Amino acid sequence: MRTEAVVEGLRVTACTFSTDGPEADGTVSWDSTTVVIVEAQSSGCVGTGWTFAPAAVENIVIGLLEPVVQGRDALAPVAAHTAMRVASRNAGTAGLVGMAISAVDIALWDLCARLHYVPVTRLLGGPLSEVEVYGSGGFTTYDQERLDEQVSNWLGFGVRAVKIKIGESWGHRVGRDLDRVRQVRELVGGDVEVFTDANGGYDVGQARRVGSELDELGVTWFEEPVSSDDLDGLAVVRSAVRADVVAGEYADGPSYVERMVRRSVDCLQIDVTRCGGYTGWLRCAAVAHARGVEVSGHCAPYLTLPVAPATPGLRHLEYFHDHVRIARTLFDGAPVPVAGRLAPRQLPGHGLTLRRSVVDEHRASRGGRTR
Repeated sequence: MRTEAVVEGLRVTACTFSTDGPEADGTVSWDSTTVVIVEAQSSGCVGTGWTFAPAAVENIVIGLLEPVVQGRDALAPVAAHTAMRVASRNAGTAGLVGMAISAVDIALWDLCARLHYVPVTRLLGGPLSEVEVYGSGGFTTYDQERLDEQVSNWLGFGVRAVKIKIGESWGHRVGRDLDRVRQVRELVGGDVEVFTDANGGYDVGQARRVGSELDELGVTWFEEPVSSDDLDGLAVVRSAVRADVVAGEYADGPSYVERMVRRSVDCLQIDVTRCGGYTGWLRCAAVAHARGVEVSGHCAPYLTLPVAPATPGLRHLEYFHDHVRIARTLFDGAPVPVAGRLAPRQLPGHGLTLRRSVVDEHRASRGGRTR
């Protein structure tokens, strides 16, 4: 175990991966996903973090964040996180800057854990215990056959819940939304929960009406029925439906979470690639826990997995189709769920190894499209 080391520099690369078919949710469509990868170096050791963001995040990491973390104590990622947020005051700490901070923070935690030769989970004080995942995808562009195929694949992993996209065309195809929910409910039976994600595609009145129909279909999770910026609207829908109303994936820090968990959600989503990495995740989760609100990991399951067992009030992680496919292509060491659960690797850091040949193959031009 090292007792001292400094961050020597950051290497930043953006990679773009085409989808395996047309994809859309209630409000946007996409045909590729861009991943910005950050590698932090110290004493011959490399820590890796990443975020799902436009390639322009490269410029933020190189121009704004690397000068802040270079030369700092590689065994003190929390101090580096604080320094990055201070340096980002005038640029803001949400959006692209928040994604950049997240990728660097994760890389620094991975580096620190590798220098100590322990899993990140242990460094964060958590046990190497399994966490529950749910299947997620079910894009509005899928036909019945493709949707059945994807859901059946998740069931093969033993998941206890599956999630599909609704709110198609900004809520203009409610009939199809409900037909697709019925299709999934019939396929999974009564022992598997059905979740829905409208991505803010409905207005408040429409969300209440759709939510009533979803209640009748036994849906237990109604994600972003209205825009996550509309905290009052979320609260109205929450008071009108039996399903848990869920949001929070755009949280950039504890103050955002504190406003949301007061009355707007039954379960808070946190995205480790947006909220400030592992440091930001733990701070956001602590605020939710203080309010008695459970948390769920939004997307990026393999990146969230190391911090999950150290999180009080964790409900589950999202096993999101696009991010799973990319991570299993880009890294060695990404496991598949067993009995609906994933366990952190008993290896130094987050346990994943970057495949350099894949990085070179998918290197993106800056400004690439992303989900």
